[in-house]
Parts: sequence; structure tokens; C-alpha cells
Amino acid sequence: MAKRKTPKQKDSADNSTRRIVLVAAITAVVAAVVVVSLRANREDRSKTKPAQPAASVPAPTTTPAPEQSTPPSELVTMDVAKSVMVTVELNFGKKIPTIAEALTQVERRYEPADGQGRTFAVLDAYGEPTPDGKLHMSMHLSSEKPGGGQLIFKKTGEVLWRAKINPTSMPIQPKTLTIIVGEFTVDGSTKPKSIFEATVKPGDRPVRDIWPDGQERDMTFIYSACGCPVHVQTKRVGDRTVRVKDMPVVFPDDPEAVDLITKFMRW
Repeated sequence: MAKRKTPKQKDSADNSTRRIVLVAAITAVVAAVVVVSLRANREDRSKTKPAQPAASVPAPTTTPAPEQSTPPSELVTMDVAKSVMVTVELNFGKKIPTIAEALTQVERRYEPADGQGRTFAVLDAYGEPTPDGKLHMSMHLSSEKPGGGQLIFKKTGEVLWRAKINPTSMPIQPKTLTIIVGEFTVDGSTKPKSIFEATVKPGDRPVRDIWPDGQERDMTFIYSACGCPVHVQTKRVGDRTVRVKDMPVVFPDDPEAVDLITKFMRW
């Protein structure tokens, strides 16, 4: 017959069991902490360790293109023998040039479809300084042949205007210089040397008879593919004429036409 355990023996066995369970729990916790610590250390080392490149990339041998300081203007589409007005404000710094001087700082860039000649021309230009020290300038352009064209401010490289010029089904008239005094067209068939040696149509009257000395007249010059008029206010002074204003600058892209007009008008 088995002996019954006394209460003291039972309590001693229970205490031993609790101590064993507590030690096992503490051991498990310590082991878990160690595992977590090891994992954390490995993760920290993996974060700080630089990643190895997948492949060696050679350095570029060419110099990258500089960033454009200003975005190009919107592309304009137009036909041959049409006109457009381009108005810009240019910053030249402390010294603001005249319109004639400013035009020399605007590059004309041509991209003819046939690879030859120019695609547009500046007919006239005018403008004035702005209160903030810039130059406000308007340029009257005429498209001459299919292709592309741009106006670029040389100082900054800014694209002021760019266009795609398409062919036209309309017949293009040859560029010939036409001069109009008021409402009369000067007759150049007799090859007069000056404005006051010429006659006008209609009526075949001498210019000196329709233009009294000391009076001003609106002179119109046409020399473009678009047939666009360029107006110049002019005053008669004896057998000569003088411009009332310096603007507009006329036909800056056609110096031969300017030379002919200057001699004929005796400016």
C-alpha cells in the first residue's frame, strides 16, 4: 500500500516545479532577446553597408549640353507669302541700343526645305525702351519659301520666334519695289533718278506737282513676298525728302533695297 505524501512534501514539490518553470521562462526570454538583438545588429549592418554596383558604368566622355536658359517659343505654322508680327522685350543691360542696333543682335536662322536661300525676311521694326530698362521691339516678318525659321536673341540664346512655313497653292509674285506717295503709285518705267523726277499713276502727273514743298506724305514701300506695305512718314524739303521719324527701320534684311530707296528719296 502506497504511502500518502505529507502536506510539507507536497508544498516542496510544487515549489520545485515553479522554480523549474520560471527558470525555463527566463531562459526563453533571454534567448529571444539575444535573437532579436542579433537580428537588429545584422539589419543595422546591412543598412549601413554600401550596396555593390550591379555593373561598372564608365564616365561620359562628352560634355553634356548646357541647359537652355529660356524655353523656346511656341511653334507657328504659316504658308509662304504670309506675314506675322513678332513682339518681344529684350534685356541688353545698362545700355539700351537703338532698334537698328538691336536688330543686329537678333539672329535669323533659316532651314529651307530645298537647302538653299532664306525662308523669311524682316520687313520693318520699331519699338522703345520700357520703364524697367528693357527694349520693347516689334518685327514685321514675311515668309518667303517652305521650310523652318527662327529668330534668336544672340545675348542669351533665347528663341524669340520659330515657324514651320508650308508651301502655298497661290501664285507668288516676284519681288519688285513699289513706291506709293499718298494714294499715287510712282511710275518707275522711265528710270527716274529721284522721286521728284518721276511721275505717278493714275494721271501721269509729276510728283513735284502733287507734293508741295514743306508738306508731309505717307510713303508706302512694298518689297516682299507677301506684298505687305511698309509705311514711312516723309517731308519734302526743296528737291529732297527727309524722314520725320527714325522708325520704323525698313528692310533690314535687304540692304540693296534700302540703298535704292535712300538714293531715290534723297534722304
